[in-house]
Amino acid sequence: MENQEIRQVDNSINGFISEIRKIIDQARVHAVRSIDHARVMMYWNIGKRIFEEEQQGKDRADYGQYLIKTLADNLSKDYGSGFSKRQLFMCRQFYRTYPIVNALRSQLNWTQYRMLIQIPDNDKRKYYELEAVNEGWTSRQLERQINSMLYERLLMSNDKEAVLAVARKERVPESPLEIIKDPMVLEFLGLERKSAYYESDLEQALISHLADFMLELGKGFTFVARQKRLLIEDDEYFADLVFYNRLLKSFVVIELKTHKLTHQDLGQLQLYVNYYDRYEKLPDENPTIGILLCTDKNDTAVRLTLPEDNKTILASKYQLYLPSKEQLIEQVNQVKALAEKLKENKDD
Repeated sequence: MENQEIRQVDNSINGFISEIRKIIDQARVHAVRSIDHARVMMYWNIGKRIFEEEQQGKDRADYGQYLIKTLADNLSKDYGSGFSKRQLFMCRQFYRTYPIVNALRSQLNWTQYRMLIQIPDNDKRKYYELEAVNEGWTSRQLERQINSMLYERLLMSNDKEAVLAVARKERVPESPLEIIKDPMVLEFLGLERKSAYYESDLEQALISHLADFMLELGKGFTFVARQKRLLIEDDEYFADLVFYNRLLKSFVVIELKTHKLTHQDLGQLQLYVNYYDRYEKLPDENPTIGILLCTDKNDTAVRLTLPEDNKTILASKYQLYLPSKEQLIEQVNQVKALAEKLKENKDD
């Protein structure tokens, strides 16, 4: 064959090989999911039988404890540590949390269900269950979202029904506040505990962990640019990070600050947002959103700096380490108190 014919044949074969690889990869994914779901069903059925057997001996004190211990001793001899007493207690808890077998989701594995059944709040557990399926979270990602208290942080600027409605796909987010979180938790960067960082260091760390950062940003984000050059007459400006949110149908410009927010920072971000609105945004797209990520902020100063009807410039405090439950509760209470105060002032 001539060289040109050989190249055509090679291109055809390479396309064919790619198709076969896709078939194999898809089959492997389906096989893993089938195994994971079979494991989930096994533990659910075990939990069901344990619960039913316990009910027969409910009049006997400590019967359940004795039953599970005896079962664990017997099963562990033949099947190993996957049937320990602790695991069997989880099976029972799994069945009691999800007593209807049709409610189980084939997209979730046993590791994910183990995390979910440890959440006592029904609404909170339902939110993580739905979002794990909707967003295709891995076990590690689900664990991260639970530990970073995603649900509680969303409730700081949204009501519970709105958050759950989005998770149930009953509505699409209409406002940046429904997606953007404050505070943002960036523990995945793994940065050392220092008193200060250069903004370029923080930016590089975010780019190096872009997938994790987009998970923290929330639904619908796609990456557009880093250090986007904006030429305004003879002056050059550079926006730190630019994303696009397909749910909000708008560009999202993010500026990083390694200090407490100032009104000059807000003015700089407003310039970038105005630029995108006037030169980049298409007529059918929504106004550009600006997010100022800072180490600390004065909410009153933010409100006084920005127009009263501002809906596109947001200031979000970032944390490099996971907050404790007590810290987050304190933050939630502060936000609620501020919202109530604003409502009272508006009513007056």
